[in-house]
Order: sequence, then C-alpha cells, then structure tokens
Amino acid sequence: MGLMSSREALDIARGRDLDLVLIAENANPPVCKVMNYGKYKYEQAKKQKENKKKQAKTSVKEIKLHPQIDTHDYDFKVKHAKAFLIKGHRVKITLVFRGRENMYKDLGAQVLQRVDKDLEVLGTAERKFFLEGKNMMSNYMPDAKKIKSYEKEHPEEFAHLHKHEAPVGADAEDFSEEENGD
Repeated sequence: MGLMSSREALDIARGRDLDLVLIAENANPPVCKVMNYGKYKYEQAKKQKENKKKQAKTSVKEIKLHPQIDTHDYDFKVKHAKAFLIKGHRVKITLVFRGRENMYKDLGAQVLQRVDKDLEVLGTAERKFFLEGKNMMSNYMPDAKKIKSYEKEHPEEFAHLHKHEAPVGADAEDFSEEENGD
C-alpha cells in the first residue's frame, strides 16, 4: 500500500474490518500488514498440525534375552526384532544376566554377536555390547537401503515380517523371555 502514517494505516484496517499487524518493527520505517489476524493464526495452527502428522514417529522396542537362550526362542525374538526394524522402529536388545551368569559375560557377548550378525541385514548398530549393571545391550536403528535390498533378496520372508503384528495390547516387553526361576 505504500508509505503512510500509523494513524492512516489503522483507519484503513478498521474501514475494511481487518487488523493492522506489525511485521518488522526494527525496519526503518516499521512494516505493517492489514489482515485478519484470527484467520492467520488459525491457518498457522492448522499447518503446524499437518506438519506434525507428517513427521516420522519412531519408538524404541526392547527385546530381552538371556545367555542360555534356546534356538527356537532366539529365532522367535530375532524375527520380532526384524519385524520392528522393517516397520521403522529402533530396537534395543537387552541381555539379562541372572545369578552365576554374571561371571560369564563372554557367553552373553557371543549371543549379542549372533544377534548383531542377524540384524545387520536390516539395520545399523548405534551402540554395541555395552554393559549397564547386570545387563548387556545393543541398540539398532533401521536402514532404508538395507531394508529395500532385503526385500528384493527375501520377498516371502519380507512380506511375512512386514505384515507381522504384535498381539493386541502387547508391548515389546511382552516379547521377553518368561522367568522360570531356573
């Protein structure tokens, strides 16, 4: 609209039943805009909501193992870890040592190395084999390139893992081994 006094700009805004909004007060002269401020704020909030919906939501799924894990149990848990990685979740593998197992950390490291070998086809390790109290852990994050190549190499298994759903109401904790009191 050009250069004018603030009183003239306010009169124009009131005449059009709009608001006079200060855009850049530090500029010389200050820059103002005649607009419907309520509508502007509403549109901004709507855009923010839409952008928030588009953001990738990742979560960390934890799978617990023990050093003396049976082959079937191991395969079952690795299958779930692969499904989580395919779906874009990060996976935390926790190896829990009980009682005398604490003295044999090398057995736990062997199990985690086996897990690392099995999961490297779908993701990359963020942290490997770190100890925290009585637990040894590794964290994995999905890698889109590896997932696509895995899909090409193993189409049937990928389709099965991709559609694989956790039981209703189950969290990653539910995929941990049962405590038998052994």
